[in-house]
Amino acid sequence: MFKKEEFLKEHQYLNEKEVSRSDFPPDFVFGVATSAYQIEGASTEGGRGPCIWDAFARSKGKKIKLNKHINNFIVPDLDYKILTIVLSGNILDGSNGDIAVDHYHRYEEDIEIIAKLGFGAYRFSISWSRIFPDGLGTKVNDEGIAFYNNVINALLEKGIQPYVTLYHWDLPLHLQDSIEGWLNKEIVVVFGSPHFPSALNKSIPYAEAERRLYCCLEGFIKYFAIYADTCFASFGDRVKHWITLNEPLQTAINGHDSGIFAPGRHDQPSTEPFLASHHQILAHAAAVSIYRNKYKDNQGGQIGLVVDCEWSEASSNKTEDKAAASRRLEFQLGWYLNPLYYGDYPEVMREILGERLPKFTEEDKELLRNPIDFVGLNHYTSRFITHVTESPEEAYYYKAQSMERRAEFEGGEPIGEKAASEWLFVCPWGLRKVLNYLDQKYNNPTIYVTENGMDDEDIDAPLHEVLDDKLRVRYFKGYLASVAQAIKDGVQVKGYFAWSLLDNFEWAQGYTKRFGLVYVDYKNGLARHPKSSAYWFLRFLKGVEGKSGKEE
Repeated sequence: MFKKEEFLKEHQYLNEKEVSRSDFPPDFVFGVATSAYQIEGASTEGGRGPCIWDAFARSKGKKIKLNKHINNFIVPDLDYKILTIVLSGNILDGSNGDIAVDHYHRYEEDIEIIAKLGFGAYRFSISWSRIFPDGLGTKVNDEGIAFYNNVINALLEKGIQPYVTLYHWDLPLHLQDSIEGWLNKEIVVVFGSPHFPSALNKSIPYAEAERRLYCCLEGFIKYFAIYADTCFASFGDRVKHWITLNEPLQTAINGHDSGIFAPGRHDQPSTEPFLASHHQILAHAAAVSIYRNKYKDNQGGQIGLVVDCEWSEASSNKTEDKAAASRRLEFQLGWYLNPLYYGDYPEVMREILGERLPKFTEEDKELLRNPIDFVGLNHYTSRFITHVTESPEEAYYYKAQSMERRAEFEGGEPIGEKAASEWLFVCPWGLRKVLNYLDQKYNNPTIYVTENGMDDEDIDAPLHEVLDDKLRVRYFKGYLASVAQAIKDGVQVKGYFAWSLLDNFEWAQGYTKRFGLVYVDYKNGLARHPKSSAYWFLRFLKGVEGKSGKEE
């Protein structure tokens, strides 16, 4: 293990001066981010159909064994790693997103807050079941289209650019119940054949090619393609930045291995996560192909996807620890980006997983050649990685990597200040490293940091105390300094989105954790109160340096 002082010497840029707006290019995009299920509420209004999180949040509890280091799940900070707990339900506080923070009815108020803070962009997701309540794509819900039109138009009126995510984990429930969602085994994809309208085959009119495309697509991927097509057609005249999927790794692992996220599957962890990911990659590629061939020329937008990465630093200079850290990154980033950039999964994943990892057909590989315009990166924290022959992790995904994640330096000092969630430590140096890794591994792509932030506990304290989020201010200062340094390194980072605009429904943690720049008072009508971090961003974006805390 490294000693703290020696390790941090190479990151002196974090201490040289406070980061300022002038450290970024004039056209650099600063925004905030949210997702539909976490903020919208109105679960039975406006023609919306149920999604898998509606069902998951209401499911009865079960006895499960958890590793306390599993991403996005909070367990007590005890000195042992494995514990068995009985949940009263799948959500820590027994809550759900029925109302959430009522953004559906308060979007104008929330957009006004974004504008007053000075952000130029807003990343949000569309609820698939608001557009197609059953997910099948047979009848568009006009009320859902109208709602997102209103949101987009309100943003543009304030000079705020929409960055829209098509899928942020809220799969229509009907698709899960009827065809097992992302696991659908009836998918037959004949991309790349003379019937598929790829960029390499424009010998037939698009209308005919499109008809043949939907005949070729079966099951789940077909439904996602129809949904994506509908969104491009309905909103693409104003939306110029599209994200197909948010963090497909979390859908695969937390949804189909550990089972702590919807749809809560955990019985076949050695196969289902990899099948779910395979189908997500193909669904992403289908949406990209539709956009590039049917809409891009006229609408002039860009399309990409969002991956997440906990930076993995070798815990020593030993060859085996360096190899373990490299494996860890391949299992996070290479799993999704290698197919898009190189046509197949990383070799190390093929070697370890064998037949458990699905294969791409030649037709699939042709589809994957449709390039993405940017990579979105969600990054929160980092870990030291040590090679082990038997991993202490419970999830098969982690065991297969033959590594252990550690959150301390030699001598036991923590890797960084600890946020509220047990998995989240403040390690700003890791963001620069992962940005440079993406740059070098994938030929200098355009990158947006699409989520970055930290959480506080939901505590019963006076309002002025909960609004003074000093650690979050330090977090953003450090991580933005890391982004600025990566740009100096030559990485093509074009934008940064803070997570999140509002305190909200934090998935399996319910409302027990608060990630927002804006405090939402759950006990007093969901009133919004900007925190110190929001005012820090206000000053930062105005170019006012050397100040912190609340507005005077």
